[in-house]
Amino acid sequence: MPLDHEIILRHLFAARQRLSAAAFLIVRDAHAAEDIFQNVALKSVTREVSFEHEGALLSWATVSSKREAIDWLRKRKSETLGLEPDVLDLLDREWQSKSAAPEGPRMEALRECLDGVPANSRRLLELRYFEGRPCQEVAETVGAGVEAVYQRLSRLHRQLKQCVEQRLSPT
Repeated sequence: MPLDHEIILRHLFAARQRLSAAAFLIVRDAHAAEDIFQNVALKSVTREVSFEHEGALLSWATVSSKREAIDWLRKRKSETLGLEPDVLDLLDREWQSKSAAPEGPRMEALRECLDGVPANSRRLLELRYFEGRPCQEVAETVGAGVEAVYQRLSRLHRQLKQCVEQRLSPT
């Protein structure tokens, strides 16, 4: 028997911090993360969606929070320093295909691979993705051309992808 609206809301509000945090990690704005949580809660009881158990509800709510956060960023891409649209698309596809577990073998492998990245390449990744700087600014900071930064980032993406896949492969 599907969960009723009262039980759905009770479960969602019990998981409020976790769901808001999932959105906050993407939007980096506490007020927006709270708005996103409220939108997800509203959708859970107004849409033609039914949940048989708490696990299904929370899984749906986590993915919905992340998707809403990505949409929020896309709508405000000129106002915010966030991830590039192609990276947001990759994240969205990844969250659609997997359960929303922030930790696991893939993240551990990525951490290990990042530990092996040379200092100058790591600085490039930090400037671009952790500080959210545009490639033009990264290029100026590291004293390189914009195209060179794009190429180095692309090469780093490929290297990290290969490294993660090697660490996760059973052989």
